[in-house]
Amino acid sequence: MSDLLVLKDVVKIFRQGGLLGRRELTAVKNVSFSLSADNPEILSVVGESGSGKSTLAAMILGQTMPTSGRLDFKGKPIAFRTRRERRALMLDVQPVLQNPFEAFNPLKTVDRYLFETAKNIRLSKDAISKLQLEQLTDEALGHVGLTLAEVRGRYPHELSGGQLQRVAIARALLPKPRLLIADEPVSMVDASLRMAIVNLFGRLKKELGLSIVYITHDLATAYYISDRIVIMRKGEIVEQGEARAILDNPQHPYSIKLKEAVLSPDLAET
Repeated sequence: MSDLLVLKDVVKIFRQGGLLGRRELTAVKNVSFSLSADNPEILSVVGESGSGKSTLAAMILGQTMPTSGRLDFKGKPIAFRTRRERRALMLDVQPVLQNPFEAFNPLKTVDRYLFETAKNIRLSKDAISKLQLEQLTDEALGHVGLTLAEVRGRYPHELSGGQLQRVAIARALLPKPRLLIADEPVSMVDASLRMAIVNLFGRLKKELGLSIVYITHDLATAYYISDRIVIMRKGEIVEQGEARAILDNPQHPYSIKLKEAVLSPDLAET
């Protein structure tokens, strides 16, 4: 069985200040987990603010490099890649951000943004016609329950937060990635729409064979959607394993505290 993503003893230290007042902040400490290339899954990384989960996401996306440890995607280190290799990585690993309104230019229509994204993906390939651009875009939107006709000519502010987050997910699907890194993707969405987005991730895993790293402080949605779960505190993993087993019977005091604070008895029994 081959690995899609491997983290082994990953550490990230931020160094702040000058020579006289220099200090170090360890944001991620000795984190290890992996995702199989053969069995798509949703892995949730759960923790409170400051737990290191967003720094972890940035390292997987290649936006910041680990201080030490092994971080490989498809058998190659994410760091030290050539420009061409980094572009290929960006197509294979796509982000879904917390605030969908920050992902779009407010002065540009949503369909134009999607067309430009699709066109940029194909720059190194054959020329692509307007009709092909529209077909690719409509296909991606279809995966998230929208159509090109629904968003054509509309600006980001003309869509609801839930609609725009689904458009952002469609944009991430355009390169046909292997892995989505979803960093707090439902925290800016109305509570009534959160489960719709979470269910969408589950459907994308099944229909497209996508693996998803779902980063959240929301233990309830993590419990509902995850195949496996990683619980982080102050940069370290305190517990990880099969989601239902961990959250039905947490062992670490921090995991127990999270469950007691978030999961109601009724949800825990579903």
